[in-house]
Amino acid sequence: MEKIVADFKKLDTPTISDALDKLGLVGQCFGIKSINPRWKISGRAFTIKYGPVDIQKGTVGDYIDDVNPGDVIVLDNQGRLDCTVWGDILTGVAKRRGIEGTVIDGVCRDSNRSLELDYPMFSVNRYMRTGKDRVQVDAIGGAVSLAHVRVRAGDIIVGDADGVVVIPKEFEEKVLSVALEIEEIEDKIREAAEKGMRLDEARIKYRYHNLQTRDK
Repeated sequence: MEKIVADFKKLDTPTISDALDKLGLVGQCFGIKSINPRWKISGRAFTIKYGPVDIQKGTVGDYIDDVNPGDVIVLDNQGRLDCTVWGDILTGVAKRRGIEGTVIDGVCRDSNRSLELDYPMFSVNRYMRTGKDRVQVDAIGGAVSLAHVRVRAGDIIVGDADGVVVIPKEFEEKVLSVALEIEEIEDKIREAAEKGMRLDEARIKYRYHNLQTRDK
């Protein structure tokens, strides 16, 4: 795993979210959640954009063999809840290929297979209805929307029990640096409180209330 991707995997999404806030970046994907809170993913985005099916029936996509091991598949199904673009066959291939996980702006199905194979799946919800003949792939490798957050191929995606965040590749070093600073300060506050310091005093001492404040 690429070092910076591995470094982000050591952080939780709340810490990364606070770093994004401090830098004035929008990367929190509201409503996207894991079907298993134990799962944690971090990887580069492999992006796919879906649209309504054309007059000629479309396909949910045969892209899976082009995804690199360690990537996170990001599927923009425009938040649709009436049909899915991911199921058990894709889960099996993705697990075998060493893909990090899948994130969907929409629904998934065959959830038991994901749980059985321990393949991380993040989506708005679950629903059994297929997307075949209902949606089609409009683009692969371009910019997509994930819960109204712009994602481009190569951006870093991190997901855990609290949700999914997107780190733009141009800012990944800065976001990581700020997130590590926030984590260090919060660790100091926890340690001080455990040693008996009043929490309000510990927060004042380490400037807790300014951790997410955007620098002027």
